[in-house]
Amino acid sequence: MKYKILVTGCGGDIGQSIGKILKEFTACELLVGCDMSDQNPASFIYDHFQKVQAISSPEYLSEIKAIISKYSIDLIIPVSEPELRFYTQNKSLQLQLNCPVLMANLEAREIGFDKLATVNFLKKEGLPYPKTEIFEEVENPTYPFLIKSRFGSGSKALFIVKNEKQFNFYKEMCSGFIAQELLENDDEEYTCGLFRDKTGNTKYLIYRRTLMDGGHSGFGEVVENEDISKLLKEIAVKINLLGSINIQLRLTSKGPIVFEINPRFSSTVMFRHIMGYQDLIWSIEDYFELPISTYIAPKIGTKFYKGFFEYVK
Repeated sequence: MKYKILVTGCGGDIGQSIGKILKEFTACELLVGCDMSDQNPASFIYDHFQKVQAISSPEYLSEIKAIISKYSIDLIIPVSEPELRFYTQNKSLQLQLNCPVLMANLEAREIGFDKLATVNFLKKEGLPYPKTEIFEEVENPTYPFLIKSRFGSGSKALFIVKNEKQFNFYKEMCSGFIAQELLENDDEEYTCGLFRDKTGNTKYLIYRRTLMDGGHSGFGEVVENEDISKLLKEIAVKINLLGSINIQLRLTSKGPIVFEINPRFSSTVMFRHIMGYQDLIWSIEDYFELPISTYIAPKIGTKFYKGFFEYVK
């Protein structure tokens, strides 16, 4: 059986990586991509590319429906975080499209897309968590500490508050942010891929990372850590995980502490795929009840580096 797949928000780095992976996926018969911008190389990667309105536009739904009908799409994979948030907040959207949408389970998305809800989840389940509160409610701060957007992604809306002057400055401009404990050991930050299928079988990949500008992983090294492995397995069970998510944590003197759960495919989806951690393919196979490809874990110490590729038309 082969499938016709639509990837929305396909022009960004994750969408491009997903397109390259699916072009090599034998079960993908036709690969269609759409994005709100055509100033990207998606047309070089996808069999068909179409520019569409932003998901907040009233025309979005009709445009996606038209693509589904035109190409007889079997599965939609939304890539951009605004889209995934929109699907999470508008639960009837998938029914209106009358086409399956591949995402992590609703509980994982609702928790992961709200950083305060993430911490409350960890606390409720007895898992390690960083001290966190709504920034406007902070009265006697202990410096330094972090403030970051409660609902945003990446590291652009993230600041370290070191003194009272900065505290007062940010309090005037950062409404809706959260204040969070600044975890020790900034050189011990890890990104972990976590996948769980319908049968409860869990796979994960742990690597120490170095961030580029914009919060993307520019370099990483695969590691093995029993404490992190145990924590990942616990999170998968307690969040009722179905699908693929991304866990960010630091290894501290108190053990691993999660500070973010990203309920989507990671910007390192291609690196992981090359190293054998093929969570995109597993997710599709699991949805269509195909045999899930075997995971051959990469060797400890395997390194990856972020590069660039140019297209000329």
